[in-house]
Amino acid sequence: MKKKLWIILVIGLFLFTGVSALAGDAGLQKDTKPQPQLRKELVRLKYIDANDVQMLLMSFRSREGSISLSRDANKNSLLVISDTPENVDKMLALIKEIDVKPAELLFTVQLVLGSESGEEKTDDSLKNDPVIKEIRSLLKYKNFTLLDSNLIRTIEREPSQVTLGKQGQYLLYLNPKYIKDEKEENIQTEIQFGYYFPGQQRTSLIESTLLMKPGEKTVVGVSKPQGMEDVDKGLILIISGKILK
Repeated sequence: MKKKLWIILVIGLFLFTGVSALAGDAGLQKDTKPQPQLRKELVRLKYIDANDVQMLLMSFRSREGSISLSRDANKNSLLVISDTPENVDKMLALIKEIDVKPAELLFTVQLVLGSESGEEKTDDSLKNDPVIKEIRSLLKYKNFTLLDSNLIRTIEREPSQVTLGKQGQYLLYLNPKYIKDEKEENIQTEIQFGYYFPGQQRTSLIESTLLMKPGEKTVVGVSKPQGMEDVDKGLILIISGKILK
């Protein structure tokens, strides 16, 4: 009886070990997935920052993919992309769309002093200006004097600044962006205008983000002149921009 029991136990142990081994092999085969074939591309960027592009491309990257930065001998920005062929195609298409030569822009800036007192009088250079006519109908100013004007030539996404006023006491900062879609072109510009003298803290007078069509002339804002807050005068900042082809 003992011998039969021992034989049954040995057979049971053998069967259990065999079944466990088969189950382990099946689980191993189930967990093992074929690795996707990856495509590697080296992309040289011409105009845009590699760090910015890398962040944008992350949304296309698979778990197995990678996007790294490098530099060549000429210090040009390089991207090393490794991913599935489908994802690489998407990344290359996006890079082609955004890595384009930035638009060159020309801004014309006028700083005008408006006053409510005295007889109606306007500088000859402003008499036929439609923007001044519109301001006259909307505000109480009777007199308009051109304090200064200037041209700013820059490229999009490139901050620029210029001084205005007889003593250069006003500082204008522009950070433009060219926006184009299928229907129209626009210039979006971050604008900061303030009173400034070297060695003194800058006083902000006008801050705005302006969206305008090329060639359009518009009023950015109106502010009281520095040190003349109690008088009936106002500084009027007028700007127009165009795209240089």
